[in-house]
Amino acid sequence: MQNTESITRSLASEMPRKVLFIVNPNAGKRVSDRIIETIRKEFPENIYYQIVIWKDKHHFDEITDLLKTQNYTDAIAVGGDGTVNHVAKTILNTNITLGIVPIGSGNGLARSLGLSMKIEEVVKQIAEGRTALIDSGTVNDIPFFCTSGIGFDAHIGNLFATSVKRGLQSYVKITFRELFAYRAKTYTLNFNGQSIQRKAFLITVANAGQYGNDFYIAPQATMQDGLFHVVILKPFNAFSVFGILIKILSRKANLSSSIETYVTDKLSISREQSDSIHFDGEPAMADKAVSYENKKQSLKVIVGNSFKH
Repeated sequence: MQNTESITRSLASEMPRKVLFIVNPNAGKRVSDRIIETIRKEFPENIYYQIVIWKDKHHFDEITDLLKTQNYTDAIAVGGDGTVNHVAKTILNTNITLGIVPIGSGNGLARSLGLSMKIEEVVKQIAEGRTALIDSGTVNDIPFFCTSGIGFDAHIGNLFATSVKRGLQSYVKITFRELFAYRAKTYTLNFNGQSIQRKAFLITVANAGQYGNDFYIAPQATMQDGLFHVVILKPFNAFSVFGILIKILSRKANLSSSIETYVTDKLSISREQSDSIHFDGEPAMADKAVSYENKKQSLKVIVGNSFKH
């Protein structure tokens, strides 16, 4: 005789999927048209789906209503990290599953979930529908899913958001232009019952290991343990830059002498003045005090076969 749990699981697996693809057209009309054509070609006919174009901020309220009133099982964000963040925070703590068709410059969450960067392949992964529960974080009550931080990366995020040119090349150009002009600042961190003061170039609070583009700032971080890896990059000289970059690219940032890492589920940081923060690369201004909290297993996501539970 089957127990209640196994019966419930069996019934859940038999429920038909209803998938909503949410396309951000900011990638350009030609790109959006090609992606929509690929979805229609590759996505199985036996799974119900609909495609909507996210026109602007106000239109997303209509999309949210559509998701929650029409019994969609999956919300697929078609866009960059900002689009993914926006869709994901809308369905936090619900039974709706997040999927991602990554067309951004970083694609941090998609990469962390083992999803393909090839449109045809990721559409097939979405159709396959392999899922996992992952943690999310909040910074001053704003949700994020990969990384958030203050200091240099928030400064770059702010500049990139106002840049006319988009894409990885523009991001790298801005980063190297600012790298030696930016000055480290002093922060006080409170976590795990202790208080420490550090002069830091940046502080990253990592739910996942990477920023995007396989830049692993916290290679030991996972998205299923209810914990952040708090990475403090100390001030460094010009001769250290490439050594630090090599460590990050080879997933050994935690072994760098320029980096300190702490593990916690809650954290507060105070600084000398109001300044930028970022959440999944999206910039915002915040007060002197910045507060972080991990929300364990709060988002159901579609993952690739390489995702490690």
